[in-house]
Amino acid sequence: MVELSLLDHLLLLIGEVTLLLLIALGLQILLLLVLSLASFHSGRLYFPRLLKPGFTALEGVMRAIFKFIGLDDQEMLTFSVRLLNTMNLKAFAAIPVNERAIFLPQCLRAARCPAHLTPEGLKCVSCGQCGIGEVRPVLEDLGYRVFLVPGSSFIKRMVKKYRPRALIGVGCLLEVKEGLEMADKMHLIGLGVVTLKDGCVETLVDWSALLEVATLGLDPSTIPVDLHVPAT
Repeated sequence: MVELSLLDHLLLLIGEVTLLLLIALGLQILLLLVLSLASFHSGRLYFPRLLKPGFTALEGVMRAIFKFIGLDDQEMLTFSVRLLNTMNLKAFAAIPVNERAIFLPQCLRAARCPAHLTPEGLKCVSCGQCGIGEVRPVLEDLGYRVFLVPGSSFIKRMVKKYRPRALIGVGCLLEVKEGLEMADKMHLIGLGVVTLKDGCVETLVDWSALLEVATLGLDPSTIPVDLHVPAT
């Protein structure tokens, strides 16, 4: 009988541990896949607190598996945004409105928008060519800081300057997902509202959906009964 050396025992142990780790990883991926597919088909999220860290750690693998079974990138992004929003709803609602900020993308403005770029983003002049001029005063009356920004660098700058604890970001699917992930890294509670139309000019957003998110956790007596929402 051949006696194993210390090195052989060590290599054998490493092999066994590696195999156990691979099995554990495979089971984790399988669990995430089952929960994700169940959530897709039912329209509700199952165990979001388990899904979020799993997706963060294994996003590349999950995207490849989803693509293999016929789900496209848009569906994956939609699921990710919905997951992140669901995780943050309760915490967002608990934060006072004067510690929240809203970031609107410049693509929502009209093509002939007269707003000028400043160190704090574009300054809306309420010219009436788009819905921003109508909604911005409503949001500011609720207590929000509202910014119309051309990029993420402005968001980081305003966060550093005003120190909000929570934010709402509006944008296309990819922008919202990346914005929510950026907010998480900055230890902020973020919620995202996805635009109805992609593009770089004159995109659209459901203003009523934005106002619904913006009023989360607010005292109903502070919300105007005749809250005006511009046409989408």
